[in-house]
Amino acid sequence: MAPSTVLPETFARAVAGLRAATPRPEILLEEVTAPQRLAPYAFALSATVLRDGDEVATGRLVLLYDPAGHEAWQGRLRLVSYVTAELEPELAADPLLPAVAWTWLTDALESHGAGHAALAGTVTQTTSTRFGDLAGPPATADIELRASWTPLDDSEHALTGHLLGWCALLSSTAGLPPPGVTAISPFGR
Repeated sequence: MAPSTVLPETFARAVAGLRAATPRPEILLEEVTAPQRLAPYAFALSATVLRDGDEVATGRLVLLYDPAGHEAWQGRLRLVSYVTAELEPELAADPLLPAVAWTWLTDALESHGAGHAALAGTVTQTTSTRFGDLAGPPATADIELRASWTPLDDSEHALTGHLLGWCALLSSTAGLPPPGVTAISPFGR
């Protein structure tokens, strides 16, 4: 007998909520293959953030669903996020950057009504200098935010809020101005 291809209602509703969100135009979302060993059901999106046609940040959001639930998750659904962006080297050296980046996530979820539990994650800042045959720019710097949280509400509308909150995190990480605000280059550049 073939296994059922019918998705559990909770998972199908959550996926519909993620698909229903419309991010700002600088964020390109694409459905990608989800990891198969983390939970019985999974769905994943990748994101590319463009500023003036240049890729300035990327991310991945994975929705996990385990009908039996997980004690550590404090629920049956879990969202897992990875976001990375290149920074100015001076910013990467700022000791307050990890705390600020974490507030980008918490503020984004809060401002989109994305109630959550069991929020956990890391913020990593790196600086790289190239030598020898790889010589290039004097230094490059990156920020990487990895986090996971459990949505308190599994309705389609609630999951749309979680995706829009995640897109707001991408925007902050990429240095995009708030929607409706135009960035002005210093000295007319």
